[in-house]
Amino acid sequence: MKNMNNRQEEGEGIAVAIQGFEGSFHQEAAWNYFGRKVNIIPCATFRELIKAASDPGICSGGIMAIENSIAGSILPNYNLLHKSRLNITGEIYLNIHQNLMVFPGVKMEDIREVHSHHMAIQQCLQYLEEHNWKLVETEDTALSAMHIRKYHRKHVAAIASTIAAELFELEIIAPSIHTMKNNYTRFLVVEPGERKVREGDDKASVYFVTDHSRGSLARVLGLIADQGVNLSKLQSMPIPGSDWKYAFYADMEFEQLEDYYKVIEKIQPVTRELRIFGVYKKGQTV
Repeated sequence: MKNMNNRQEEGEGIAVAIQGFEGSFHQEAAWNYFGRKVNIIPCATFRELIKAASDPGICSGGIMAIENSIAGSILPNYNLLHKSRLNITGEIYLNIHQNLMVFPGVKMEDIREVHSHHMAIQQCLQYLEEHNWKLVETEDTALSAMHIRKYHRKHVAAIASTIAAELFELEIIAPSIHTMKNNYTRFLVVEPGERKVREGDDKASVYFVTDHSRGSLARVLGLIADQGVNLSKLQSMPIPGSDWKYAFYADMEFEQLEDYYKVIEKIQPVTRELRIFGVYKKGQTV
C-alpha cells in the first residue's frame, strides 16, 4: 500500500481505515485530510481500526478520533494507540455539524421518529425537544442515514453529516441543529513504520511515566516549559495492574525542531519510560 507520508493529490492510491460506516464523520475527516479519492476501509470498532491500520496488506493507515471539544478525550483510544505499533503522522480538527435529513420529498410534518447515535441525539436535544418525535438511538449516525435510503423510510429522519446526506441522496430538512455550535473533534492520522521528522513539523505526541515521587511530574513539566515549548495537552491514565500509579500522554507544540529535541534530551533522565508517538505538523481546523 502507498505510504501516507507523501499525500497524493486528492488522496489517489491511499487506503485509510476509519471507525464507522461510509458517511460518518471519520470519513469526512479523511476526505478533508487526504482528498475525496482516498479509499475508505470502514471498521465497526476502534479496535478493528487499529488492527486494519497496522496491516499494510489492508490499508496505508488510519484516521481515528481522539478527543472532542464538548465530550473530552476518548480515553480507550489512548490505550489502543499505546498497545499498537502505529505512529501519529498528522491530525485534523473537524467542526461537527449535525443535520436532520429525510428521504426526498418527506416534509417536517411527516416525521414521527428520529434515529441517530446517542451522542448525536444528546448534542441536538434542545432542537429535538421542540418536536413531538420518538428518539431512537442507533449504533452509528451514517448507518441511520443509510437505512432511510435503503428502506425508503417516509416517517423517519436521521441526524448525520452532510456527506451522509450526499452519499445516500437524502434531503437535509434542517441543517446544523446541534445546540453547541463550537463542537470540534480532533482526529489523529496513524500509520505503521517509521516516519522521519521533517522540517516544518511543529507538534509531538509523547507518553511518559515518572518515578511517582513527590514533585516528579512538576520537574518534567518545568523542563518542558524551560525550553519554551507549549504543553497543549496533558492526559493522565492509570497504569494497569499498578497501585494508583499514572502514566501521562502529552502533546507539545514548538516553533523550532531544536526545541523539541532539547526537551526530549532533558526529560529522558527524569522519566522511567518515554515513548514518542509521533512528530508531525499541527493540524488545521475545517
